[in-house]
Amino acid sequence: MTVPQRRAWVALLLLLPMPSIGTAASMWWWPGTPLGVGLFMASKLWVLLLPWFWIAFVERSPLSWSPPRAGGFRPAIGLGVATALMIFAVYGVAARLGWFDPAEVSRRAAQTGLNQPAVYLAGAVYWITLNSLMEEYVWRWFCFRQCELLLGGRVGVLASALGFTLHHIIALAGQFPWPVTVLGSLGVFCGGAMWSWLYLRYRSVWPCYVSHAIVDLPIFIIGYHLIFRAGGTG
Repeated sequence: MTVPQRRAWVALLLLLPMPSIGTAASMWWWPGTPLGVGLFMASKLWVLLLPWFWIAFVERSPLSWSPPRAGGFRPAIGLGVATALMIFAVYGVAARLGWFDPAEVSRRAAQTGLNQPAVYLAGAVYWITLNSLMEEYVWRWFCFRQCELLLGGRVGVLASALGFTLHHIIALAGQFPWPVTVLGSLGVFCGGAMWSWLYLRYRSVWPCYVSHAIVDLPIFIIGYHLIFRAGGTG
């Protein structure tokens, strides 16, 4: 194993557990408490700073704004819109099957303050615009490249998508019953693989970010409907 490959293993070991720990602390272990919120924010800060520190001080490589020199926005938008429409369609089927309990979703949302319309909308804006960009920076620009170094491009796409999915499983399980958790986790994995493929093809996080933001939009529209319309809190 080469020195860069050993470094890649260490980088992944430092990165992968933290989002799951932060999500579990805020949604399962200490929901709605300063400790749970603090650990969630600490995990966010960790995954934000680790890639920058690693590239600058461990790999000693120049930092980059990941310019989209090869383009990629047209396929990114097309994939994002197609995925968004699929999310609405799958939600319609799942709702007819009774997989969603709006009252339970509202109750879980109340534990983190998301049952307040202003808080929910502010959170939606943050997750669609800023959090999606941060996730592309962490999971495509950093995590995927470490996986690619260890496993090659094609397998790296799947491996980084799996890492991206882990903490989403914990978050989904804290809000929904197991059929929705399984279905949602599969969707997250497919999204992660799609965006890793876009990065592999175009070598920029910006097309991935545009696609990611488009896909996040229907998720928050559905969440709003469940909490404030079907759930009767708004």
